[in-house]
Amino acid sequence: MYSRTDALQHGVSSGRVAPYLPAQRPNVARRSSRVNGQEPLRRAQIVGLGLIGGSVGCALRERGWWVTGSDRDASHETAALKRGAISEVGCDTTAELCVVAVPVGEISRVVNELSALADWVITDVGSVKRPVVEAVSSTRFVPGHPMAGSEQDGVAASNGSMFHGAVWALTPSAQTEEQALALVHSVVASFGAEVVTIDPLAHDQVVAMVSHVPHLTAATLMSLASERAVSQTSLLRLAAGGFRDMTRIAAGSPSIWPDICGENRVAIVEVLEALIEDLAEVRDLVAANNRSGLTSRLEGARQARRNLPTTVQRPGDLIECRIGVPDRPGVLAQVTALATSLDVNIYDIEIAHSAEGPQGVLILVLDGGRASRFMSALSAEGFSVASRELG
Repeated sequence: MYSRTDALQHGVSSGRVAPYLPAQRPNVARRSSRVNGQEPLRRAQIVGLGLIGGSVGCALRERGWWVTGSDRDASHETAALKRGAISEVGCDTTAELCVVAVPVGEISRVVNELSALADWVITDVGSVKRPVVEAVSSTRFVPGHPMAGSEQDGVAASNGSMFHGAVWALTPSAQTEEQALALVHSVVASFGAEVVTIDPLAHDQVVAMVSHVPHLTAATLMSLASERAVSQTSLLRLAAGGFRDMTRIAAGSPSIWPDICGENRVAIVEVLEALIEDLAEVRDLVAANNRSGLTSRLEGARQARRNLPTTVQRPGDLIECRIGVPDRPGVLAQVTALATSLDVNIYDIEIAHSAEGPQGVLILVLDGGRASRFMSALSAEGFSVASRELG
């Protein structure tokens, strides 16, 4: 008889998660987990070997991790090995970190199954967070979302540098373990990403505006142009840089979008309705030949576009900030969320628990140019704060 763990590892009936975690498949190559005769220092498991899962694997391996990967499609596992995104195929329950990179609609179930399988810290890469946070009770789960991607599909297009300079959102709950959040934060920061801590609902509302609706808009415009091209054969030949830039994201895989739209439909519909209303106003300005009104609207958009932040560069001047914190759940999430609200980047996190009492020390490495207002805000909220410049 198979145990529950056997079912997860060998693919027998314990829910649909089973195919993601093979103990071994006969036609998939495996490699020794030893490096120069020694076990590697750090080990990670990746569940789901598509573009993002593969890119996480590449980034981890470039930083010396041993990465075990699994996917319900054996061809994805073979491709991941060939690409160098993973070190071996299988399920490594000794890994300290497990990254879930499965379709959005399956994340909650997969994370819950994985939480019962091993004592690893789990994070995901899905673009919708609130339903996952509500459905997962594990305190060692740190919900995440890298704001990065490509119009190319599959693990063959994975790239370890994909996350450098990108924003990576983390949406911990008040129950998330401090050490789990610190681990995921440090790993993501090591990829060169800007880590942003944000409330799950706020995250979903924001990404509806900046990611989900832009994709639907680009796809709709591309579909409209394609339909018109049937009767206007020169249309697509005349499509120049602006049209190509705006519709580039429509070339991405459509298979992930029904799940995303289903999980985040309330926020997406709200933004779509606002966009439709604004487009109707633009239509009316054009129809009325309202030059001043149209110019004003376009100028406002131009200024807003110019003010978009550029990619993050690690500053030369760093500050180490030491914060006295009560040893209780939710404090790290509170502190990192405050940093996000003040637009302060955290480049490293360390937690030092006191052996003498309930007080601990949270050690953060910050951008020196913005650290003072963050420390003032911490003091105003009752935290004791000390700092020093890093050479």
